[in-house]
Amino acid sequence: MDSAAAAAAAKRVQIEKAHNFMRQYRDPESRELKKLSANQFMDVWAHYDKDGNGYIEGTELDGFLREFVSSANATDINPEAVTDTMLEELKSCFMEAYDDNQDGKIDIRELAQLLPMEENFLLLFRFDNPLESSVEFMKIWREYDTDNSGYIEADELKNFLRDLLKEAKKINDVSEDKLIEYTDTMLQVFDANKDGRLQLSEMAKLLPVKENFLCRQVFKGATKLTKEDIEKVFSLYDRDNSGTIENEELKGFLKDLLELVKKDDYDAQDLAAFEETIMRGVGHDKHGKISRKELTMILLTLAKMSPDEE
Repeated sequence: MDSAAAAAAAKRVQIEKAHNFMRQYRDPESRELKKLSANQFMDVWAHYDKDGNGYIEGTELDGFLREFVSSANATDINPEAVTDTMLEELKSCFMEAYDDNQDGKIDIRELAQLLPMEENFLLLFRFDNPLESSVEFMKIWREYDTDNSGYIEADELKNFLRDLLKEAKKINDVSEDKLIEYTDTMLQVFDANKDGRLQLSEMAKLLPVKENFLCRQVFKGATKLTKEDIEKVFSLYDRDNSGTIENEELKGFLKDLLELVKKDDYDAQDLAAFEETIMRGVGHDKHGKISRKELTMILLTLAKMSPDEE
């Protein structure tokens, strides 16, 4: 291709990108989506998550769906050609297929299921293998926060991603440069406050837990908690069956409690302060453990709180 032709092709891509962002990622002949690199996936995410809140929702979602659909046409039609009626039908089908947690918006993990991506990068999202509980999460946190700073810094995140790829027997397919690219991209995606490291709440989005058991309705505004309810929660966190909730079990329980209060933004300092408050509230004797009786007190207090109370 001569320089004039190359310049014309580059200009055409720029025009298409300005008109319909998704068109540049489709094969010009087949109209199928091409496999996205880690950086391209990040570009797509950043383009549509315009407010940077970690979700594609509302008008962002409408814009994405219009462009996603119209970009599949061989002719360059305007995304606005997708009528409001078509959009609503499309959104209904789309959300049923990809909105796994049924919250009416698309998060980074759900988008990763929709778009074709480099296989090795896709593995890092682990959306097919969520953790069973926050106890497991806190064990992983302790393992990779090697300097006990209360954050997962870039080098620690790179070690975590390397081990994930080793576990998937893919590490030999990934060069050190590619691993650095993956680390940088994951930081860009999950580092919501842009401080160059991951705090607890940010890492929790990268490594999700299957369910926060304490979010179940039985623990919110319930007039009565049964002995069976208490036992379920206790066994969920007492993973070693020692008869007390301690160490990572306690941290995992407190993380789940904290998520009910702090929602999407909390760090290790918040967790430590919260632990002190909770443990003082149950009148513990500095032993750093929670018994069945103390757990019952905490859950009864939680049940009496209104759903919006913090």
